[in-house]
Amino acid sequence: MIVCIAEKPSVAKDIARILGANKACNGYMEGNNYQVTWTFGHLCELKEPNDYFTNWKYWSLAALPMIPPRFGIKLIEDEGIKKQFAVIEKLYHSAEMIINCGDAGQEGELIQRWVMQKAGVNCPVKRLWISSMTDEAIREGFTNLKEQEQYQPLYLAGLSRAIGDWLLGMNATRLYTLKYGNNSYGRGQVLSIGRVQTPTLALIVQRQKEIDNFKPEPYWVLATVYRDTQFTATKGKFTSKEEGKKAFSTIEGKPFTITSVAKKKGAEQPKQLYDLTSLQVDCNRKFGFSAEMTLNTIQTLYERKLTTYPRVDTQFLSDDIYPKCPQIMNGLFQTTFAGKKPYAEIVKTLGGKPLPKTKRVFDSSKVTDHHAIIPTGVLPQGLTDAEQKVYDLIARRFIAAFYPDCKFSTTTVLGKVDEIEFKVSGKEILDLGWRVCIDTPAGSSSTPSDDSQEGIASPLLPTFKKGESGPHTPTLTEKQTTPPKHYTEASLLRAMETAGKFVEDKTLRAAMKENGIGRPSSRAGIIETLFKRHYIRRKRKNIEATEMGIALIDTIHEKLLTSAELTGIWEKKLRDIEAKKYDASQFINELKEQLTNIVNDVLADNSTRKIGEVEVQKD
Repeated sequence: MIVCIAEKPSVAKDIARILGANKACNGYMEGNNYQVTWTFGHLCELKEPNDYFTNWKYWSLAALPMIPPRFGIKLIEDEGIKKQFAVIEKLYHSAEMIINCGDAGQEGELIQRWVMQKAGVNCPVKRLWISSMTDEAIREGFTNLKEQEQYQPLYLAGLSRAIGDWLLGMNATRLYTLKYGNNSYGRGQVLSIGRVQTPTLALIVQRQKEIDNFKPEPYWVLATVYRDTQFTATKGKFTSKEEGKKAFSTIEGKPFTITSVAKKKGAEQPKQLYDLTSLQVDCNRKFGFSAEMTLNTIQTLYERKLTTYPRVDTQFLSDDIYPKCPQIMNGLFQTTFAGKKPYAEIVKTLGGKPLPKTKRVFDSSKVTDHHAIIPTGVLPQGLTDAEQKVYDLIARRFIAAFYPDCKFSTTTVLGKVDEIEFKVSGKEILDLGWRVCIDTPAGSSSTPSDDSQEGIASPLLPTFKKGESGPHTPTLTEKQTTPPKHYTEASLLRAMETAGKFVEDKTLRAAMKENGIGRPSSRAGIIETLFKRHYIRRKRKNIEATEMGIALIDTIHEKLLTSAELTGIWEKKLRDIEAKKYDASQFINELKEQLTNIVNDVLADNSTRKIGEVEVQKD
């Protein structure tokens, strides 16, 4: 028998149906020389401290750092998990071959490898590697099974990540709880420290402090209204009222003269396809969805075969997807919500000619394990409101990728009163191009994109001529500098993606993804963990640091624990392990050395600092 194992029962049932394993058994399906079974996500975990040494069960500074001589795994303490593992173990021991059908990513690889190790697998193992759960993709995957050994670097990266998180989380949490917690020696209060969560918290705390310590300063803006159009002085802000008044008196009662009228045509390319982070950012901005809610929703759409694999950090498609795009478009053309076809008209516009193939969309060199998130062409039915909103974003972004640029004209008008120059700019859309896909959500119950005219639309200007002159109405307005904005989940995700650096340039931001904090698939969980531990709180869409969160970061002096940049370097090393550019054992050894230094530094602290009420958490 060939044993196939998936990550969830629902996925296993789809695979079993396609393979002809239609007989339902206890914990697996059987038929056509296949047995198809499943896990429930993680069945195994790294051993806990007391599994290595009895004295590690008790929280003691003397036991730190806890560095096991060799890391081991164990079954998670759960009766259902133990029962299912017994089924898997029995199937494995009589298997002639195993096909690993786990989710095609680092975590999916780790889940299945640990189960195989625990069960003591000796037979050959193949890997099913697919980016979509459609019947066609599953069949294609089974005709093109990969060698398990091909994914060894992926497993080593996942294992290194798990061990790194264990080493830092277990040791630093005990260290800081015992040293700085109010109830010493673990009686109740735990200061939770994590490899990714702590630098993420540090970003939020730093922003919170900038806001709390901000002192608004007044400034004055000189403007004038000429022919019902407001022009603003190009000199910028006046820092004193006297300076502003002097400029105001200079222009008062004197004619306003147009000195220049310049028109420039421009074009805006379609937005790139979605990766997980950009989808989470848009869903937070447009619908107020948390990162976790978006991840759960897109995971459901993937499992229902409607969209491709979601836990990705690329916005490109591999070249082999191009021939499948017309079929996907046809599916979108036929898609019906509430009796209307929301995509029919915008897909129809692309009909009758081959879809354009550009490097901005199709670039195999920018795709590693999986491509960008796109629809599969399977017709959606019975979607919840949240599922339809997420699906609608993905569908429209996909269609728009094949549309021409949005073309616009920018008019810049300069004027002068005496020696003071004024300026106004206006944009006019000449051809909506790809924006028609976003600007016309007819028939869709989704909220129209709130960036549909972002950076494009501004009031049309009257026709001005160089040299014309006339009366105007000047104003001097007092304003105040404003503090930085609180993080929202959208802006926090972007900050995590770029290791805390504010990066507007999309190309540079893409290049910095390698050094981001956490993986796209883990960031939502990290943010939720910070909420659960009461280190941060929501205030409408804003994220604020709590007193406890601020106190924790103030107590941690080790840059390795709080620096987004240093954590980003760790992430880069983990990616390099996956790409066979870095040795996994070197990563762990470096972390052990750094951890020993952290423990020694904290133990050498003679202060009596204590952190206030802290929620009880297991490390």
